[in-house]
Parts: sequence; C-alpha cells; structure tokens
Amino acid sequence: MITIETADQKEVRRFRIAQFNGRTATVKLDGSTVTGHVRSVVEAASSMPQRWTITLIPTPPKVARPAHLRSTPRTHLFAEDYF
Repeated sequence: MITIETADQKEVRRFRIAQFNGRTATVKLDGSTVTGHVRSVVEAASSMPQRWTITLIPTPPKVARPAHLRSTPRTHLFAEDYF
C-alpha cells in the first residue's frame, strides 16, 4: 500500500474519479511509475493550504507474452465458406 500526500486539486479529482469508477490510477513517484487501485482519498482538515492523503494499492505489472505463444488469427478456418 502506498500513501501519497498532495495539494494539487486536479490530481485529487483524478484519483477520486478513478476510485468511484473502480479503475486504476497511475502516478509518478521518485522517477518510477506506479499503477494501482485507489483505496481512499482523505482531506487533512487542519492543514493550510488544503492537503489530501491518497492511499493506492499497487497492481503488479503485466508480463508480456513471447511472440511464439500468442494465438494466431483464426480467419483461415472460415476461408472455405466463401468458395
């Protein structure tokens, strides 16, 4: 679980929309990109200027399949239907 603190209202809005729609959100932290589901967006009431704490649950990166393991197009199976 990753915790991010920000004062950027546009970024907070983007995270809230991702949380509401159940989509993943991507953020850059110290030069690395993290993608995951937003668990919570909480405003720090006593801070000035406004600040929000965002909790993100990272998802593991997708592993690319080698080219020889990809499925081939199956259009050739139906080619004889047109003759």
